[in-house]
Amino acid sequence: QVQLVESGGGLVQPGGSLRVSCTASGIRFSNYGLGWYRQAPGKQRELVADIASLGSTNYADSVKGRFTISRDNAENTVSLQMNSLKPEDTAVYYCNAKIWTLARTYDYWGQGTQVTVSS
Repeated sequence: QVQLVESGGGLVQPGGSLRVSCTASGIRFSNYGLGWYRQAPGKQRELVADIASLGSTNYADSVKGRFTISRDNAENTVSLQMNSLKPEDTAVYYCNAKIWTLARTYDYWGQGTQVTVSS
């Protein structure tokens, strides 16, 4: 059974920092591309950052220079360090693990963790 469990969300003031993490089980973690998505109320889910199995990263323009995604294959964990947070970063943050094979795409999601940026 595949599980992705996020942790580390919470309330932070504008300009502050927060780190969210996601621990996976039931998959060969190192083979998967990993990503963080977010969904704000009334908006579509959007990609925040992703990291490939070999470590290359990609960021949404809105978070470049402020957020850093990293992975620890030994711990089956992907993390998102968020600095200089803005109120518009408020959303539920979801962890995603994905891998493409000839037969199908395997696509797994965590349950989400709330991040609120407010004074």
